[in-house]
Amino acid sequence: MEAYCMKCKTKREIKDPVAGFNAKSSAITTGICPVCGTKLFRMGKTDAHANLTPPPKPEKVEVREGKLVIVESPAKAKTVGRFLGKGYTVRASVGHVRDLLKSQLSVDVDNNFEPKYRVPNEKKPVVKEIKQLAKKAEEIYLATDPDREGESISWHLMEAAEIDPARTKRVVFHEITAPAVAEAFSHPRNIDMNLVNAQQARRVLDRLVGYSISPILWEKVRGRLSAGRVQSVALKLIVDREREIEDFKPVEYWSIHAEFKPENLKSNFIAKLVKMDDKDVELPNEETVKPLLYDMETASYSITKVKRGERRRKPLAPFTTSTLQQEASRKLGFTARRTMALAQGLYEGQDVGEGGSTGLITYMRTDSTNVSAMAQAEAREYVTGKYGGDFLPSEPPTYKTKSANAQEAHEAIRPTSAMRDPEKVKEFLEPAMFKLYRLIWQRFIASQMEAAVFDTLQVEVTGKTNEHEYLLRASGSAVKFPGFLVVYEEAKNEDAKPEEEEDVKIPAGVAEGQKQELVRLIPEQHFTQPPPRFSEASLVQALEENGIGRPSTYAPTISTIQQRGYVMREEKRLIPTDIGFQVNDLMAQYFPEVVDLNFTAHMEEDLDKIAEGEMTWEAAIREFYEPFSADVQKAQAEMPVVKSGPEPIGRICPDDGGELVIRYGRFGKFISCANFPTCRYTEPWLEKIGIACPKDGGDLVEKKTRKGRTFYGCANYPNCDFTSWKKPIAKPCPKCNGLLVIANKREAQCTNCSETFPLDEVVAENA
Repeated sequence: MEAYCMKCKTKREIKDPVAGFNAKSSAITTGICPVCGTKLFRMGKTDAHANLTPPPKPEKVEVREGKLVIVESPAKAKTVGRFLGKGYTVRASVGHVRDLLKSQLSVDVDNNFEPKYRVPNEKKPVVKEIKQLAKKAEEIYLATDPDREGESISWHLMEAAEIDPARTKRVVFHEITAPAVAEAFSHPRNIDMNLVNAQQARRVLDRLVGYSISPILWEKVRGRLSAGRVQSVALKLIVDREREIEDFKPVEYWSIHAEFKPENLKSNFIAKLVKMDDKDVELPNEETVKPLLYDMETASYSITKVKRGERRRKPLAPFTTSTLQQEASRKLGFTARRTMALAQGLYEGQDVGEGGSTGLITYMRTDSTNVSAMAQAEAREYVTGKYGGDFLPSEPPTYKTKSANAQEAHEAIRPTSAMRDPEKVKEFLEPAMFKLYRLIWQRFIASQMEAAVFDTLQVEVTGKTNEHEYLLRASGSAVKFPGFLVVYEEAKNEDAKPEEEEDVKIPAGVAEGQKQELVRLIPEQHFTQPPPRFSEASLVQALEENGIGRPSTYAPTISTIQQRGYVMREEKRLIPTDIGFQVNDLMAQYFPEVVDLNFTAHMEEDLDKIAEGEMTWEAAIREFYEPFSADVQKAQAEMPVVKSGPEPIGRICPDDGGELVIRYGRFGKFISCANFPTCRYTEPWLEKIGIACPKDGGDLVEKKTRKGRTFYGCANYPNCDFTSWKKPIAKPCPKCNGLLVIANKREAQCTNCSETFPLDEVVAENA
């Protein structure tokens, strides 16, 4: 056969070709040139050469080294990376890297509810980098958060970045400290697909509800509305409460107290009338009270019973997500959303002068009250050193978790070190974050301390006349041993019913048989009160008690119903809007199961069963979807159109002379020209509060900052720059006639002369 020498540039005849392979040119060689010794390349194919095959390309050997760790956030990556040190590369996925497509349902209801996932454009560079790093890494560790959502993020990372399962492990830690991270990495595990499927079921359920109902609301009611499996139930709770308040009819009742001066004692005390002629006293109106007052004035009184005792008050459990949000609302005035954002920062780590970023609290999404033995031991050491052995119980206390389905985490929210006193880290934290850390630290330390002990005293005074015998009672208590109260006392629940027995100060020298001089009778008129509107704190409590949602859903649910305009927050209370009432009523009529508390709680139980491997996620979805899809079809056909056109405001557009109208957009109400889209003039909607500006007499309006904080300003801005963070009151200042604002729960203050006045008096006069 003929061959060719590239060096001699000459043809050569080869009798016995030998197969070879040139890696650079990928050509088959046939022998060696007899003149220059260079490899020859075939020129034509012969029968002898046809059977020659090139040797296979040598496999490229991947050289892997180092360990890749993937977490959710850059802050967490920074803290974890500090503890792992050299040999580890830590990267943040910055939350979810894959989700259902936003442009479509993305759930194949005809193919066993197969979800269709996509990597968003903004996450493609992140996934690409993780994919490249994972190829080179000897080991990959997925260190996302220790709950179902974190498990799901880890699974999506593996799928999206095509990470090799054989080299990948899942690590879980509930606090970002050196010991916790070391312990987690010494016990890696595989991804728990039961947890992934539970989260996947929740996501698919929420997508089916939202993407099925929301378009119906857009068509029948108004654009940019939404419905949700949990948010619709939360809205129903608020609307039902508002209607209960509207339908409430107050009932009049009276009480009678008496002030007594004990014989031979200087101090007086007050007792309440509880019985008359050995029967519970009922005082429905003033006509019933008047004759009793006349009779009681003539009675002779003496103490017939003195009961002394002791009462122990145990500390509360350390925080769960729900109780933290409630207490932060009551004590610090934080919204649920702000509380969770600050807690996230404390968990992921802050630089507090310990050589780098350190996690300050354990994981903040939990419904467990468990505490590790190590944390308890450290707390006991702190309490002993700070307060002494008397403040320490003989055994570390344990607390029962309220939720029967507590699955989300293994520990309560606590400081990662009891020894990290809040005052030690105050200079390193922003004020709001410091306040939340101090609250968490105090609650945990108190939970590990001895109960407070109170001396109790109950006195019964009997008054006798010719017609009746009256029994009056006074109860009081005094701290005998403060116990945990030296560290922390829970905020008063503003919605709790008042105690039946009032705590009054009783003189120490009272005794049975002692005569009592009646100083005065105190009759008071009362009216039964309607239930209070929900605050964010009490709504979280109601959601938890009814088994609606889970720790991770409370804050986003409350934020969503406010962002959609269904609910407004006024003085910490949630009030449904007209559109909130309208959407709730349509949901209750056409989707009764979606807004049914028991049904929604049942769905949460099914999600728990999926997480435990007792139920498949497809079966749970199918059980829900079949009746739900029938409701969707019925609503599409029968739900009435209640859309209303843009509402004119009585002003002319400055651009084209058209009529200005109220429209609704992504961020709520706004004003635009009726000739839109021909004219694109817009201005913000400002809610007038019916009070004149103290500077120029214009209308004061309610405004919001970009972060959603409410303030009050003049509608004539920028010509008038008056603003106030505090809510104005219609009544003018009694001293200078200036504008009064609500300074706090008890006082109103003048913006002109700074004088303060009792708030209840000002509001009463204004009413």
